[in-house]
Amino acid sequence: MALPPLVEPAPELTIDEVRRYSRHLIIPDVGMTGQKRLKNAKVLVIGAGGLGSPALLYLAAAGVGTLGIVEFDEVDESNLQRQVIHGQSDIGKHKGESAKESILEVNPYVNVVLHSERLENDNALDIFAQYDLILDGTDNFATRYLVNDAAVLTGKPYVWGSIYRFEGQVSVFWAEHGPQYRDLYPEAPPPGMVPSCAEGGVLGVLCASIGSVMVTEAIKLITGIGEPLIGRLMVYDALEMSYNTLNIRKDPNGEPITELIDYEAFCGAVSDEAAEAAAGSTISVTQLDSMLKERGEGTRDFMLVDVREPNEYEINSIPGAVLIPKGEFLSGNALEQLPQDKQVVLHCKSGARSAECLVVLKGAGFDDAVHVGGGVVAWVNQIDPSQPSY
Repeated sequence: MALPPLVEPAPELTIDEVRRYSRHLIIPDVGMTGQKRLKNAKVLVIGAGGLGSPALLYLAAAGVGTLGIVEFDEVDESNLQRQVIHGQSDIGKHKGESAKESILEVNPYVNVVLHSERLENDNALDIFAQYDLILDGTDNFATRYLVNDAAVLTGKPYVWGSIYRFEGQVSVFWAEHGPQYRDLYPEAPPPGMVPSCAEGGVLGVLCASIGSVMVTEAIKLITGIGEPLIGRLMVYDALEMSYNTLNIRKDPNGEPITELIDYEAFCGAVSDEAAEAAAGSTISVTQLDSMLKERGEGTRDFMLVDVREPNEYEINSIPGAVLIPKGEFLSGNALEQLPQDKQVVLHCKSGARSAECLVVLKGAGFDDAVHVGGGVVAWVNQIDPSQPSY
């Protein structure tokens, strides 16, 4: 459905701005008035990562007058495969500062506002109130639900995007005019059911494909042109090079949003069963290092099992670990590969998947089984920094 423009026009464009945005100005649907609306717009982007990178660059290039960035992280080398707003010289730099420098290089007429903090319950409403429109490209469910609920409570529209491996999704949520995120996903998926990009990977260029669609939707909302993706979900498959659009409807039985909640508890990093299994059965990488040395000396015996996927195992590994992917545990096939006469120690990338596998082992009678908190990430950081991280 078509909607009126979200933003009133700015009083004028300077001569330099007219020259810069001339290709917009000669589009009848945008024109001088549309470009003035872009200049007057205040857009908040959650994160300067995979989706935030192309979104921020194209919002700046389009002439959005004020860009807010919520970002607390630093640039890591593994980001550069997809987070094109950062470069080699930015490694170790705060992502918000790095993004700001790139934005001003693209368009010095943009006012960049940094919110150098994690989006939380105690700041979300105040931050959102300063902007006309929100773009959310975060990759965890807790933040997605927080963004949705804060947008509903502040009456703000927001463009949502999601990416995973070769697939992406985009929609526009605005409770006053259509569905919200909770109408699409009333509940978060079970912990471990949907891996993050950090665990499952993402084709770098997919960020540009989805990020550009998000910016297109933002421009349409700001200027009041076209039909935004309100009530529709666009699904992109890069391998098939296909775009499909699904209709979303408001849930007539949906509970009204009246306050922000505990989103970590609502989503859960691990299931209740995994948290219970891991209680008292979690060891640190330092303890594992000592255990491996004792095993090497012949004073201790146990089986160390890596429950990640084979392609992850090729990147880095803890010496002496046997690879049995998580799926083998969930199907029960892993049990016949495990010894009955020695302790089993599980690890994954960060500890979430190994905790889920620990549930299976405890249920099968492996009472002394443990898992490694922090997984191979902690191993590389604390024990063996010579290995690459991912």
